[in-house]
Amino acid sequence: MGFQSDFLWGGATAANQFEGGWNEDGKGPSTADMLTKGSAAQPRQITPVLQPEQFYPSHKASDFYHHYKEDIALMGKMGFKVYRMSVNWSRIFPHGDDTQPNEAGLAFYDAVFDALRTAGIEPLVTISHYELPFALTQHYNGWADRRMIELYLRYCTVLFEHYKGKVHYWITFNEINCGMLSVGNYNSLGILNAGACSILQQTDDPQQRFQALHYQLVASAKAVQLAHRIDPENKVGGMLAYLSSYALTCAPEDELKCQQTMQHQNFYCGDVMVRGSYPAFAKRIWHRNGVKIEQSAADIDALQNGTVDFCGFSYYMSNCITTTAQKEVTNGNLVLGVKNPYLNASDWGWQIDPIGLRYTLNVLYDRYQKPLFIAENGLGAFDTLEADGSIHDPYRIDYLRAHIEQMKKAVEEDDVDLMGYTPWGCIDLVSASTGEMAKRYGFVYVDADDSGNGTFKRYKKDSFYWYKKVIETNGEEL
Repeated sequence: MGFQSDFLWGGATAANQFEGGWNEDGKGPSTADMLTKGSAAQPRQITPVLQPEQFYPSHKASDFYHHYKEDIALMGKMGFKVYRMSVNWSRIFPHGDDTQPNEAGLAFYDAVFDALRTAGIEPLVTISHYELPFALTQHYNGWADRRMIELYLRYCTVLFEHYKGKVHYWITFNEINCGMLSVGNYNSLGILNAGACSILQQTDDPQQRFQALHYQLVASAKAVQLAHRIDPENKVGGMLAYLSSYALTCAPEDELKCQQTMQHQNFYCGDVMVRGSYPAFAKRIWHRNGVKIEQSAADIDALQNGTVDFCGFSYYMSNCITTTAQKEVTNGNLVLGVKNPYLNASDWGWQIDPIGLRYTLNVLYDRYQKPLFIAENGLGAFDTLEADGSIHDPYRIDYLRAHIEQMKKAVEEDDVDLMGYTPWGCIDLVSASTGEMAKRYGFVYVDADDSGNGTFKRYKKDSFYWYKKVIETNGEEL
């Protein structure tokens, strides 16, 4: 049986990690533009005022702003059916609350979408991907202010109307459940309760954070309705950072803690976006965090009537959960977890678990009965550019092959409805967590280092040719 003939193979990037051109053609600074470079050992710093001695990776990133024609041509050569990208809010509204959009910003994305269409690639556009206009953080403290809902909807209206007919697939917010975690205050919600600080040591107010996340969920639901009104052809998805967890042991305490962790990290937001209301366990989460959500009758109505058309998610790794102290901890996407003795890990400590992707697909499809979209998946690794311009990355091919094999099993044996697959960082970009370029995900190598030095020339990796064959054969040749 295999994948459907219209399965959407492609790749994914985000404007704040890939685009660059941070202050060109009227673009205003975003929250990402105020984040310094870090490393696995040194967390990135939030600096409300740019510091000349610091390096800010998003300012140039991979310079897609000046390389988009070349990059889209490379995607076309791989045979992409879809490209998941994001629009930089501050390129359209430099301060977020401007009365008129920036025409140069609109024109840039017109050119990008036109190039994609010419290459036969469908754009899948994330409306907000960790790049809130920094002025909205300064003047509203980001999503802590209810007025953000209307500002977001004004932004959405411009996108849906201006790009009608050019874009049919949208995602409202990237990894919206990041707001369930204290680390999500700045990246996801644009909240900054203190001055300069480490991204890992933000001042957290759970009442403020959960209320801000509520405003985002309402805004997402209203955006779904708006998109459908402006163009009935629009398909709008939610997007979760799916944080798959297993109980470390069969001790009932471990099983209960694992269940509650999954509810908190994944299903709280997923249930609202797909089912249209807060789940029963939300009350327990609010109570434990000392939170009382203020929601109006209009909010409740919006959530009920603005459910998403499909459920997108990122999947990189899995973690274990235990109530036992002093177990070995390992890194992961957004969260730390207990080391799984049955899994290997990447160079950055993210545990590699292909079967966990099949498990995740089954959990989500069983729970929501909506088409699923794997919006991010991939291996961050060190790559070596050889003297002849080649990059040999069998480790990346092995990782992706194993995950696609499990996707096939979920589709063929478990009857999961899977729309598409866009591996993360299809062309190398800077890491959101560390700001490094050395943590590479792409099929295409970008000649730039962690300090922004290099020619920015593009080189095809071995995985480029492998993925091209995967797409050509609709996943039959891995």
